[in-house]
Amino acid sequence: MIGQGTKMSRGRQTKLVGQVAEHLVVAELGRRGLIATGFAGNVPAFDVIAADEYCRTVPIQVKASSGDSWPTDARTFMRIEYDQNEKRQNYLGPETLDTPDLIYVFVALASQAADSRDRFFILTMNELQQVCIKCYSAWMDSREWRRPRSPESYDNRFWIPAIVEFENRWQLILDRLQRRTPDPALGTSPHNPEAV
Repeated sequence: MIGQGTKMSRGRQTKLVGQVAEHLVVAELGRRGLIATGFAGNVPAFDVIAADEYCRTVPIQVKASSGDSWPTDARTFMRIEYDQNEKRQNYLGPETLDTPDLIYVFVALASQAADSRDRFFILTMNELQQVCIKCYSAWMDSREWRRPRSPESYDNRFWIPAIVEFENRWQLILDRLQRRTPDPALGTSPHNPEAV
């Protein structure tokens, strides 16, 4: 585990976890024949760009965890109204997503255990929305949509079992690239490899 046996600020630890995860995703894409590069948090909408030999590209958002869960803000994916009088949240339906097809790679970093390994879960933002709605709703239903300590908190967490069906789904990225139009400046394409 990163930082084991050393003391560092929580912010620095978080940055290191994110940095390692981003590099792991770039390496995994390279193993699949893609050129990929990370942007170290400098681009708001994505963290990695992957490209194939025809200059087709796909942006990817990377989310890292040194444990087995990831935090989100439920309001990113759900329309929620807070009833001040009842101290209760009311779910009004799914939020409209600006980029529903954006690909996310959630990385669970390996621990110090001998049999531990890095794990990758690949899904679209639309699929992530369904996961988050399901997890948050299940947790809040059991509390009648009243949070016990912080009534206006929208912290939502999901664990590996909620996304295990998406593990190692690298084909999603490859399929997305194949649907893109090759750069005509190259003179060749997968559709006409003899062109010059």
